[in-house]
Amino acid sequence: MNWTKIILIAIGIFIAVMLGFSLIGIIYSAFWYLFWIGVIAIAGTVGYKLLKKTETKQIEDRQPIGISDLNNADKTLEEYKRKYLSE
Repeated sequence: MNWTKIILIAIGIFIAVMLGFSLIGIIYSAFWYLFWIGVIAIAGTVGYKLLKKTETKQIEDRQPIGISDLNNADKTLEEYKRKYLSE
């Protein structure tokens, strides 16, 4: 009876150790995959920033001002001067 208990305890400890090693292996492989996914993501981000065309900064998203816009602005400015500065 005692020998069977000792053998069963030894088998149980052996199985627990093997399960522990397998869990450690699964966790290690998950971290390894996350590491390589991170390396690929960083390389892609750096490559994108290096290959992206640089855009000029603009104050507004309007098209360049045409002569007709300037004429309208002059007319509007004259109207404001007549209305508010004549008082």
